[in-house]
Amino acid sequence: MAYTAALNTVYNYYLSTYSKGSSQFDTHKSSELRNIYNSIVKLNRESPLSIFDTTKDTREFAIDIKENARSLCNTIASLGGLDETTLLNKKIAYSSNEDFVSAEYIGTSDIDEEVPSFTIEVQSLATPQVNVGTYLPDIESSLPEGTYSFDLNINDLNYEFQFAVHDSESNTAIQNRLCRMINNADVGIRSDILTDEEGNSALRITSSTTGLPEGKTNLFAISDSRTSKRAGAVAYFGINYVARDASNASFLLNGEERTACSNKFTVDKTYELTLNNIHSVIGESATIGLKTDTESLTDNITVLIDAYNSFMDEASSYLGKQPKSNRLVSEMTGVVSLYKNELDAIGLSLDDNGQIQIDKDILCQSALEDDAKESFHSVKELANSLVRKSQQISLDPMHYASSKIVAYKNPGKNFTQAYITSAYSGMFFNGYC
Repeated sequence: MAYTAALNTVYNYYLSTYSKGSSQFDTHKSSELRNIYNSIVKLNRESPLSIFDTTKDTREFAIDIKENARSLCNTIASLGGLDETTLLNKKIAYSSNEDFVSAEYIGTSDIDEEVPSFTIEVQSLATPQVNVGTYLPDIESSLPEGTYSFDLNINDLNYEFQFAVHDSESNTAIQNRLCRMINNADVGIRSDILTDEEGNSALRITSSTTGLPEGKTNLFAISDSRTSKRAGAVAYFGINYVARDASNASFLLNGEERTACSNKFTVDKTYELTLNNIHSVIGESATIGLKTDTESLTDNITVLIDAYNSFMDEASSYLGKQPKSNRLVSEMTGVVSLYKNELDAIGLSLDDNGQIQIDKDILCQSALEDDAKESFHSVKELANSLVRKSQQISLDPMHYASSKIVAYKNPGKNFTQAYITSAYSGMFFNGYC
Protein backbone atom coordinates (compact mmCIF):
# COMPACT_ATOMS: atom_id res chain seq x y z
CA MET A 1 0.00 0.00 0.00
CA ALA A 2 2.81 2.40 0.96
CA TYR A 3 4.65 1.54 -2.27
CA THR A 4 1.57 2.33 -4.37
CA ALA A 5 1.04 5.61 -2.51
CA ALA A 6 4.66 6.58 -3.15
CA LEU A 7 4.32 5.85 -6.87
CA ASN A 8 1.13 7.90 -7.03
CA THR A 9 2.88 10.81 -5.35
CA VAL A 10 5.81 10.65 -7.78
CA TYR A 11 3.46 10.34 -10.76
CA ASN A 12 1.44 13.37 -9.65
CA TYR A 13 4.64 15.35 -9.14
CA TYR A 14 5.74 14.41 -12.64
CA LEU A 15 2.45 15.51 -14.20
CA SER A 16 2.39 18.84 -12.40
CA THR A 17 6.06 19.66 -12.94
CA TYR A 18 7.02 18.31 -16.35
CA SER A 19 4.09 16.98 -18.31
CA LYS A 20 2.55 19.21 -20.97
CA GLY A 21 -0.80 17.50 -20.73
CA SER A 22 -2.24 14.38 -22.28
CA SER A 23 -4.28 13.89 -25.41
CA GLN A 24 -6.18 11.16 -27.21
CA PHE A 25 -2.88 10.11 -28.81
CA ASP A 26 -1.45 9.11 -25.43
CA THR A 27 -3.80 6.12 -25.26
CA HIS A 28 -2.69 2.96 -27.02
CA LYS A 29 -3.98 -0.43 -28.08
CA SER A 30 -2.43 -3.53 -26.54
CA SER A 31 -0.71 -4.28 -29.86
CA GLU A 32 0.92 -0.83 -29.85
CA LEU A 33 2.14 -1.30 -26.29
CA ARG A 34 3.51 -4.70 -27.27
CA ASN A 35 5.45 -3.10 -30.12
CA ILE A 36 6.88 -0.51 -27.73
CA TYR A 37 7.97 -3.25 -25.35
CA ASN A 38 9.61 -5.22 -28.17
CA SER A 39 11.43 -2.07 -29.29
CA ILE A 40 12.73 -1.53 -25.75
CA VAL A 41 13.94 -5.15 -25.54
CA LYS A 42 15.70 -4.87 -28.90
CA LEU A 43 17.28 -1.57 -27.90
CA ASN A 44 18.58 -2.97 -24.64
CA ARG A 45 19.91 -6.25 -26.07
CA GLU A 46 22.75 -4.55 -27.95
CA SER A 47 23.28 -1.44 -25.82
CA PRO A 48 26.56 -1.18 -23.88
CA LEU A 49 26.69 -0.92 -20.10
CA SER A 50 26.94 2.76 -19.16
CA ILE A 51 27.08 4.94 -16.07
CA PHE A 52 24.90 8.02 -16.41
CA ASP A 53 25.33 11.44 -14.95
CA THR A 54 22.54 11.74 -12.37
CA THR A 55 22.77 15.45 -11.58
CA LYS A 56 19.61 17.53 -11.41
CA ASP A 57 20.40 19.25 -14.73
CA THR A 58 20.75 15.92 -16.52
CA ARG A 59 17.49 14.63 -15.05
CA GLU A 60 15.65 17.74 -16.18
CA PHE A 61 17.24 17.49 -19.64
CA ALA A 62 16.21 13.85 -20.11
CA ILE A 63 12.65 14.43 -18.93
CA ASP A 64 12.31 17.63 -20.96
CA ILE A 65 13.42 16.17 -24.28
CA LYS A 66 11.19 13.12 -23.78
CA GLU A 67 8.16 15.33 -23.09
CA ASN A 68 8.93 17.63 -26.01
CA ALA A 69 9.37 14.66 -28.32
CA ARG A 70 6.00 13.30 -27.19
CA SER A 71 4.42 16.72 -27.73
CA LEU A 72 5.86 16.97 -31.25
CA CYS A 73 4.57 13.51 -32.16
CA ASN A 74 1.11 14.28 -30.76
CA THR A 75 0.93 17.59 -32.62
CA ILE A 76 1.69 15.87 -35.92
CA ALA A 77 -0.87 13.16 -35.13
CA SER A 78 -3.49 15.84 -34.44
CA LEU A 79 -3.14 17.11 -38.02
CA GLY A 80 -5.11 14.20 -39.43
CA GLY A 81 -3.49 11.14 -37.90
CA LEU A 82 -0.27 9.23 -38.48
CA ASP A 83 -1.50 7.30 -41.50
CA GLU A 84 0.06 8.52 -44.77
CA THR A 85 -3.36 8.89 -46.40
CA THR A 86 -4.67 11.22 -43.68
CA LEU A 87 -1.49 12.99 -42.53
CA LEU A 88 -1.87 16.79 -42.76
CA ASN A 89 -5.46 16.35 -44.00
CA LYS A 90 -7.08 17.80 -40.89
CA LYS A 91 -9.91 20.17 -41.75
CA ILE A 92 -9.72 23.65 -40.26
CA ALA A 93 -12.76 25.56 -39.04
CA TYR A 94 -13.16 29.30 -39.38
CA SER A 95 -15.28 31.96 -37.72
CA SER A 96 -16.21 35.13 -39.57
CA ASN A 97 -15.76 37.07 -36.32
CA GLU A 98 -13.42 35.56 -33.73
CA ASP A 99 -14.08 38.45 -31.34
CA PHE A 100 -17.49 36.90 -30.66
CA VAL A 101 -17.08 33.18 -31.45
CA SER A 102 -14.01 31.06 -32.18
CA ALA A 103 -14.29 27.59 -33.68
CA GLU A 104 -12.28 24.38 -33.96
CA TYR A 105 -13.12 21.39 -36.14
CA ILE A 106 -13.24 18.16 -34.12
CA GLY A 107 -14.86 15.86 -36.70
CA THR A 108 -13.26 13.12 -38.74
CA SER A 109 -10.61 13.53 -41.41
CA ASP A 110 -12.83 11.99 -44.08
CA ILE A 111 -12.16 14.10 -47.15
CA ASP A 112 -15.51 13.25 -48.73
CA GLU A 113 -17.56 14.07 -45.65
CA GLU A 114 -19.80 17.08 -46.18
CA VAL A 115 -19.81 19.48 -43.24
CA PRO A 116 -22.43 22.26 -43.29
CA SER A 117 -21.77 25.82 -42.15
CA PHE A 118 -24.09 27.76 -39.85
CA THR A 119 -24.60 31.12 -38.17
CA ILE A 120 -24.55 31.89 -34.47
CA GLU A 121 -25.69 34.98 -32.60
CA VAL A 122 -24.49 35.26 -28.99
CA GLN A 123 -27.13 36.73 -26.67
CA SER A 124 -25.48 36.08 -23.29
CA LEU A 125 -22.43 34.32 -21.90
CA ALA A 126 -22.39 31.61 -19.26
CA THR A 127 -21.33 33.03 -15.91
CA PRO A 128 -20.11 31.50 -12.62
CA GLN A 129 -21.73 31.90 -9.22
CA VAL A 130 -20.15 34.66 -7.16
CA ASN A 131 -20.47 35.09 -3.40
CA VAL A 132 -19.26 38.37 -1.90
CA GLY A 133 -18.84 38.66 1.85
CA THR A 134 -19.26 41.58 4.20
CA TYR A 135 -16.75 44.43 3.99
CA LEU A 136 -14.94 44.59 7.32
CA PRO A 137 -12.38 47.10 8.63
CA ASP A 138 -8.79 46.03 9.26
CA ILE A 139 -9.18 45.92 13.01
CA GLU A 140 -9.29 43.22 15.65
CA SER A 141 -11.93 40.62 14.83
CA SER A 142 -15.12 40.47 16.91
CA LEU A 143 -15.15 36.68 16.66
CA PRO A 144 -14.30 35.02 19.97
CA GLU A 145 -11.09 33.01 20.02
CA GLY A 146 -11.59 29.35 19.08
CA THR A 147 -11.81 26.80 16.28
CA TYR A 148 -14.49 27.47 13.66
CA SER A 149 -15.73 25.50 10.68
CA PHE A 150 -18.18 25.79 7.81
CA ASP A 151 -19.57 23.38 5.23
CA LEU A 152 -19.34 23.76 1.46
CA ASN A 153 -21.78 21.85 -0.75
CA ILE A 154 -20.67 21.66 -4.38
CA ASN A 155 -21.31 19.10 -7.11
CA ASP A 156 -23.40 17.05 -4.66
CA LEU A 157 -20.37 16.73 -2.37
CA ASN A 158 -19.86 18.21 1.09
CA TYR A 159 -16.55 19.60 2.35
CA GLU A 160 -15.82 20.94 5.82
CA PHE A 161 -13.32 23.75 6.29
CA GLN A 162 -11.83 24.31 9.75
CA PHE A 163 -9.76 27.25 10.92
CA ALA A 164 -8.69 28.87 14.18
CA VAL A 165 -9.27 32.43 15.31
CA HIS A 166 -6.59 33.71 17.65
CA ASP A 167 -6.81 36.42 20.25
CA SER A 168 -6.32 39.96 18.85
CA GLU A 169 -6.24 38.67 15.24
CA SER A 170 -7.49 41.18 12.66
CA ASN A 171 -10.34 40.66 10.20
CA THR A 172 -7.99 41.03 7.25
CA ALA A 173 -5.58 38.40 8.58
CA ILE A 174 -8.40 35.88 8.99
CA GLN A 175 -9.81 36.69 5.55
CA ASN A 176 -6.41 36.15 3.92
CA ARG A 177 -6.05 32.83 5.71
CA LEU A 178 -9.50 31.72 4.57
CA CYS A 179 -8.68 32.80 1.02
CA ARG A 180 -5.52 30.66 0.95
CA MET A 181 -7.31 27.72 2.54
CA ILE A 182 -10.11 27.76 -0.05
CA ASN A 183 -7.73 28.09 -3.01
CA ASN A 184 -5.38 25.36 -1.74
CA ALA A 185 -8.31 22.96 -1.30
CA ASP A 186 -9.02 23.12 -5.05
CA VAL A 187 -12.57 21.77 -4.77
CA GLY A 188 -14.21 23.78 -7.55
CA ILE A 189 -14.22 27.30 -6.12
CA ARG A 190 -11.61 30.04 -5.93
CA SER A 191 -11.34 33.02 -3.64
CA ASP A 192 -9.80 36.49 -3.58
CA ILE A 193 -9.93 39.62 -1.44
CA LEU A 194 -11.87 42.77 -2.43
CA THR A 195 -11.05 46.18 -0.96
CA ASP A 196 -13.28 49.26 -1.00
CA GLU A 197 -12.34 52.95 -0.99
CA GLU A 198 -12.29 53.07 2.80
CA GLY A 199 -9.83 50.19 3.11
CA ASN A 200 -12.42 47.63 4.21
CA SER A 201 -11.98 44.12 2.83
CA ALA A 202 -14.31 41.28 1.87
CA LEU A 203 -13.96 37.70 0.68
CA ARG A 204 -15.12 36.95 -2.86
CA ILE A 205 -15.76 33.30 -3.69
CA THR A 206 -16.31 32.28 -7.33
CA SER A 207 -17.22 28.90 -8.81
CA SER A 208 -14.73 27.41 -11.26
CA THR A 209 -17.56 26.28 -13.54
CA THR A 210 -20.28 28.29 -15.19
CA GLY A 211 -23.98 27.79 -15.90
CA LEU A 212 -26.72 26.01 -14.01
CA PRO A 213 -27.50 22.35 -14.72
CA GLU A 214 -31.18 21.51 -15.02
CA GLY A 215 -32.88 21.22 -11.64
CA LYS A 216 -30.17 23.15 -9.78
CA THR A 217 -30.64 26.52 -8.07
CA ASN A 218 -26.98 27.16 -7.32
CA LEU A 219 -23.52 25.76 -7.98
CA PHE A 220 -22.36 25.85 -4.38
CA ALA A 221 -23.70 26.71 -0.93
CA ILE A 222 -21.88 27.69 2.26
CA SER A 223 -23.32 27.12 5.72
CA ASP A 224 -22.27 26.46 9.31
CA SER A 225 -25.67 25.53 10.75
CA ARG A 226 -24.68 21.85 11.11
CA THR A 227 -20.92 22.04 11.18
CA SER A 228 -18.74 20.10 13.63
CA LYS A 229 -16.87 23.03 15.15
CA ARG A 230 -17.90 26.46 16.33
CA ALA A 231 -20.47 28.30 14.16
CA GLY A 232 -20.80 32.02 13.48
CA ALA A 233 -17.98 32.65 11.00
CA VAL A 234 -20.26 32.41 7.94
CA ALA A 235 -22.60 35.11 9.19
CA TYR A 236 -19.72 37.27 10.45
CA PHE A 237 -17.82 37.25 7.14
CA GLY A 238 -21.02 37.05 5.03
CA ILE A 239 -19.60 34.47 2.67
CA ASN A 240 -23.00 32.81 2.13
CA TYR A 241 -24.35 35.88 0.31
CA VAL A 242 -24.82 35.16 -3.42
CA ALA A 243 -23.93 38.39 -5.22
CA ARG A 244 -24.45 36.90 -8.68
CA ASP A 245 -26.19 33.68 -9.62
CA ALA A 246 -24.66 31.36 -12.19
CA SER A 247 -26.29 31.58 -15.61
CA ASN A 248 -26.24 29.65 -18.87
CA ALA A 249 -25.04 30.92 -22.21
CA SER A 250 -27.82 31.85 -24.61
CA PHE A 251 -27.42 31.99 -28.38
CA LEU A 252 -29.23 31.57 -31.69
CA LEU A 253 -27.96 28.74 -33.89
CA ASN A 254 -29.30 29.27 -37.41
CA GLY A 255 -32.03 31.33 -35.78
CA GLU A 256 -32.99 28.62 -33.29
CA GLU A 257 -32.62 29.51 -29.60
CA ARG A 258 -30.16 27.34 -27.67
CA THR A 259 -28.49 27.36 -24.24
CA ALA A 260 -25.30 25.88 -22.81
CA CYS A 261 -23.84 25.61 -19.31
CA SER A 262 -20.39 26.58 -20.56
CA ASN A 263 -19.00 29.10 -23.01
CA LYS A 264 -17.19 26.20 -24.69
CA PHE A 265 -19.32 23.43 -26.22
CA THR A 266 -19.60 21.16 -29.25
CA VAL A 267 -22.07 21.25 -32.11
CA ASP A 268 -23.05 17.97 -33.81
CA LYS A 269 -19.73 16.41 -32.72
CA THR A 270 -18.19 18.44 -35.52
CA TYR A 271 -17.27 21.84 -34.15
CA GLU A 272 -16.04 23.02 -30.76
CA LEU A 273 -17.18 26.59 -30.25
CA THR A 274 -15.96 29.13 -27.71
CA LEU A 275 -18.16 32.14 -27.00
CA ASN A 276 -16.00 35.23 -26.43
CA ASN A 277 -18.44 38.14 -26.41
CA ILE A 278 -22.08 39.18 -26.83
CA HIS A 279 -23.43 40.48 -30.12
CA SER A 280 -24.58 43.98 -29.23
CA VAL A 281 -26.57 44.51 -32.45
CA ILE A 282 -29.73 42.43 -32.92
CA GLY A 283 -29.44 40.28 -36.02
CA GLU A 284 -25.64 40.43 -36.05
CA SER A 285 -24.05 36.99 -36.14
CA ALA A 286 -20.89 35.01 -36.90
CA THR A 287 -20.65 32.37 -39.60
CA ILE A 288 -18.95 29.09 -38.75
CA GLY A 289 -17.68 26.78 -41.47
CA LEU A 290 -14.68 24.96 -42.90
CA LYS A 291 -11.78 26.51 -44.73
CA THR A 292 -10.96 25.30 -48.22
CA ASP A 293 -8.65 22.32 -48.61
CA THR A 294 -5.85 24.67 -49.69
CA GLU A 295 -6.25 26.90 -46.64
CA SER A 296 -6.47 23.89 -44.33
CA LEU A 297 -3.33 22.37 -45.82
CA THR A 298 -1.28 25.55 -45.41
CA ASP A 299 -2.57 25.97 -41.85
CA ASN A 300 -1.62 22.36 -41.02
CA ILE A 301 1.85 22.87 -42.45
CA THR A 302 2.25 26.02 -40.34
CA VAL A 303 1.27 24.11 -37.20
CA LEU A 304 3.73 21.34 -38.11
CA ILE A 305 6.60 23.78 -38.62
CA ASP A 306 5.77 25.69 -35.42
CA ALA A 307 5.82 22.41 -33.45
CA TYR A 308 9.20 21.46 -34.96
CA ASN A 309 10.67 24.91 -34.24
CA SER A 310 9.37 24.76 -30.68
CA PHE A 311 11.11 21.41 -30.16
CA MET A 312 14.34 22.83 -31.59
CA ASP A 313 14.09 25.85 -29.28
CA GLU A 314 13.88 23.57 -26.26
CA ALA A 315 16.70 21.33 -27.48
CA SER A 316 18.94 24.31 -28.30
CA SER A 317 18.39 25.78 -24.84
CA TYR A 318 20.60 22.98 -23.47
CA LEU A 319 23.54 23.69 -25.80
CA GLY A 320 26.54 24.41 -23.63
CA LYS A 321 24.83 22.81 -20.61
CA GLN A 322 24.54 19.19 -21.77
CA PRO A 323 27.46 17.79 -23.84
CA LYS A 324 25.28 15.52 -25.96
CA SER A 325 22.58 18.09 -26.72
CA ASN A 326 24.56 18.92 -29.86
CA ARG A 327 23.86 15.39 -31.09
CA LEU A 328 20.10 15.88 -30.65
CA VAL A 329 20.08 19.22 -32.51
CA SER A 330 22.30 17.82 -35.26
CA GLU A 331 20.15 14.71 -35.76
CA MET A 332 16.91 16.73 -35.98
CA THR A 333 18.52 19.16 -38.42
CA GLY A 334 19.74 16.20 -40.47
CA VAL A 335 16.19 14.87 -40.79
CA VAL A 336 14.99 18.18 -42.27
CA SER A 337 18.08 18.52 -44.50
CA LEU A 338 17.04 15.42 -46.44
CA TYR A 339 14.11 17.42 -47.86
CA LYS A 340 15.82 20.80 -48.13
CA ASN A 341 15.47 21.28 -51.90
CA GLU A 342 11.81 20.26 -51.99
CA LEU A 343 10.99 22.47 -48.98
CA ASP A 344 12.77 25.49 -50.45
CA ALA A 345 10.58 25.23 -53.54
CA ILE A 346 7.38 25.70 -51.49
CA GLY A 347 8.65 28.48 -49.20
CA LEU A 348 10.08 26.47 -46.30
CA SER A 349 13.77 27.22 -45.72
CA LEU A 350 16.15 25.72 -43.16
CA ASP A 351 18.33 28.31 -41.40
CA ASP A 352 21.73 27.91 -39.73
CA ASN A 353 20.14 27.26 -36.32
CA GLY A 354 18.11 24.30 -37.56
CA GLN A 355 14.86 26.29 -37.56
CA ILE A 356 12.46 26.26 -40.51
CA GLN A 357 11.39 29.68 -41.77
CA ILE A 358 8.06 30.05 -43.61
CA ASP A 359 7.50 32.35 -46.58
CA LYS A 360 3.71 32.44 -46.47
CA ASP A 361 3.38 34.05 -49.90
CA ILE A 362 5.35 31.28 -51.62
CA LEU A 363 3.61 28.62 -49.50
CA CYS A 364 0.12 29.83 -50.42
CA GLN A 365 1.08 30.22 -54.07
CA SER A 366 2.48 26.68 -54.15
CA ALA A 367 -0.78 25.37 -52.68
CA LEU A 368 -2.69 26.88 -55.61
CA GLU A 369 -0.53 25.25 -58.30
CA ASP A 370 -1.89 22.34 -60.34
CA ASP A 371 0.84 20.03 -59.02
CA ALA A 372 0.32 21.12 -55.40
CA LYS A 373 -0.38 17.56 -54.24
CA GLU A 374 2.93 16.37 -55.61
CA SER A 375 4.82 19.45 -54.34
CA PHE A 376 3.52 19.02 -50.81
CA HIS A 377 4.27 15.29 -50.73
CA SER A 378 7.73 16.12 -49.38
CA VAL A 379 6.11 17.81 -46.35
CA LYS A 380 4.20 14.61 -45.60
CA GLU A 381 7.43 12.63 -45.88
CA LEU A 382 9.09 15.12 -43.52
CA ALA A 383 6.20 14.76 -41.06
CA ASN A 384 6.55 10.96 -41.17
CA SER A 385 10.29 11.23 -40.55
CA LEU A 386 9.74 13.61 -37.62
CA VAL A 387 7.23 11.18 -36.10
CA ARG A 388 9.69 8.30 -36.32
CA LYS A 389 12.49 10.45 -34.88
CA SER A 390 10.36 11.80 -32.03
CA GLN A 391 9.24 8.27 -31.14
CA GLN A 392 12.88 7.17 -31.08
CA ILE A 393 13.83 10.07 -28.80
CA SER A 394 10.87 9.41 -26.53
CA LEU A 395 11.78 5.71 -26.34
CA ASP A 396 15.35 6.34 -25.16
CA PRO A 397 15.98 9.94 -24.00
CA MET A 398 19.02 8.67 -22.08
CA HIS A 399 20.80 8.29 -25.43
CA TYR A 400 21.38 12.06 -25.26
CA ALA A 401 22.29 12.25 -21.58
CA SER A 402 25.87 12.42 -20.32
CA SER A 403 27.28 8.93 -19.71
CA LYS A 404 30.44 6.85 -19.65
CA ILE A 405 30.56 3.45 -21.36
CA VAL A 406 31.80 0.79 -18.94
CA ALA A 407 31.59 -2.35 -21.07
CA TYR A 408 30.30 -3.60 -24.41
CA LYS A 409 28.15 -6.70 -24.60
CA ASN A 410 29.27 -9.90 -26.25
CA PRO A 411 27.81 -9.76 -29.79
CA GLY A 412 25.31 -12.50 -30.54
CA LYS A 413 25.28 -13.87 -26.99
CA ASN A 414 23.17 -11.32 -25.18
CA PHE A 415 20.26 -11.90 -22.85
CA THR A 416 17.24 -9.75 -22.19
CA GLN A 417 17.61 -7.80 -18.97
CA ALA A 418 16.31 -4.64 -17.32
CA TYR A 419 16.00 -2.26 -20.25
CA ILE A 420 18.34 0.71 -20.43
CA THR A 421 15.52 3.26 -20.44
CA SER A 422 14.79 2.27 -16.83
CA ALA A 423 17.61 4.67 -16.00
CA TYR A 424 15.26 7.42 -17.12
CA SER A 425 12.49 6.55 -14.67
CA GLY A 426 15.02 5.70 -11.97
CA MET A 427 16.68 9.10 -12.23
CA PHE A 428 13.32 10.81 -12.01
CA PHE A 429 12.22 8.81 -8.96
CA ASN A 430 15.52 9.45 -7.16
CA GLY A 431 15.30 13.11 -8.03
CA TYR A 432 11.90 13.38 -6.42
CA CYS A 433 12.86 11.48 -3.29
